[in-house]
Amino acid sequence: MAIGGVDVRVENQLVRFVTKQAIDQELVVTQLAGQRSGDIVIKALEKPRATLVVDSEGRIIVHGTHRVDAARAAAKELLLRLGMDDSGLQTELGPVIASFNFDNNIKVESLDFDISSGQANFDQRLGCAIVNDTRHNLKLYIWPNGKCVATDARHPNMVAMSAVYWKGQFEEMQYFVA
Repeated sequence: MAIGGVDVRVENQLVRFVTKQAIDQELVVTQLAGQRSGDIVIKALEKPRATLVVDSEGRIIVHGTHRVDAARAAAKELLLRLGMDDSGLQTELGPVIASFNFDNNIKVESLDFDISSGQANFDQRLGCAIVNDTRHNLKLYIWPNGKCVATDARHPNMVAMSAVYWKGQFEEMQYFVA
């Protein structure tokens, strides 16, 4: 998806599915070789490729997909393998992890500000700047080569709007390397 000259790629879309009847975690363990970890059960699927988490309330959380239809196919696969009906499956969208590139090197070590639209600081351990974007309600991790990863986003369009906004801010504040 490209907005304002910034091409945003969704890396992961967390999706939760609620079924009419709660999924019995024990059935996932015994019938499908799911792995129990605390109060959740984890099942990795090959086709479609996804990691499914059945929470304590019997809901399915799909991790590792970047499209909702792929996540839905994974949830349906789990239900069908358990012999359950997949009708009435309700979808709840979780956070998006996306990436994009500013196509310019950036002085990430200099990113240290606190303005109305966000705060930024350099993280020595990661070697990147972290921008807490309060305007778009997400976090940006920005590396010196201009590569960015957005977390906690609600929609890919919000990532694209954030990228366009911060590109303008960084140009104005002269953070891009000439």
